[in-house]
Amino acid sequence: MKRKSFLVLGGDNRNLELANLLKKDGHNVYLSHADGMNFQESSIIIGPLPLSYDGYTLNAPFHSEKIILEDILTDMKKGQVFIAGNMDNGFMSKAEEYGITVIDYFRREDMQVLNAVPTAEGAIKLAIEHLPITIHNSNTLVLGFGRIGKALSKMLQGIGGNVYVAARNYSDIAWIKNYRYTPILFWELDKYIHKMDIVFNTVPAMVLDRDLLIKLNKEALIIDLASKPGGVDFLAAEELGIKTIHALGLPGKTAPVSAARIIKDTIYNIIEERGI
Repeated sequence: MKRKSFLVLGGDNRNLELANLLKKDGHNVYLSHADGMNFQESSIIIGPLPLSYDGYTLNAPFHSEKIILEDILTDMKKGQVFIAGNMDNGFMSKAEEYGITVIDYFRREDMQVLNAVPTAEGAIKLAIEHLPITIHNSNTLVLGFGRIGKALSKMLQGIGGNVYVAARNYSDIAWIKNYRYTPILFWELDKYIHKMDIVFNTVPAMVLDRDLLIKLNKEALIIDLASKPGGVDFLAAEELGIKTIHALGLPGKTAPVSAARIIKDTIYNIIEERGI
């Protein structure tokens, strides 16, 4: 790839590592909180994952001041490319009004599949740190059999967990059986939930409501991997004395270098495909 000029804007440790990787590849790289937001010298602006937590300001924990999303668009030049992760449709529409080419790398299948592995590893790391028992021979429930659910179930089985997987459709149930996990249809959860030592949720919708939480073993640990607001009634869990962890952005926390490599490869794929 020909040398390019990137501005890496905001983000967590993943973006710091991403800037380092781009520099090692010979590109000209500006880092927003270190070099100032050098929009004029950069042809490609790389934002964080997620772009924002509140829909108004940039996800930029290393900045001392808040950065307004629309201010970024006004500072950019027409025709520049903005690439970031998990952007809402409102921001993307606004960017197009400014003449900015905007691309969400988190909506790409290659990114999602590769990102599932550090997410699953991070979830298991959390479980090990917060449980008084081993995962080996414990009853582990994975809610959802998407990309993360598949990676997580495989890893849990590999370290000796008794893996139960809940899914909504019968094609997923068939695959769950083929992998020798115990299949559960979501509307059957109330028959199994009391057995569980660990519950991992990957579904971005309310799954573990008060009625199910009441039946859960009070010594169990819930790790919610779904984006906000998650799939757990956290207030009910707290009232019932059940420990919950809403584990957002795990790849950036537990494996920032690997996560940055995945983002870099995805961005390179975008650049190649679009001829940027």
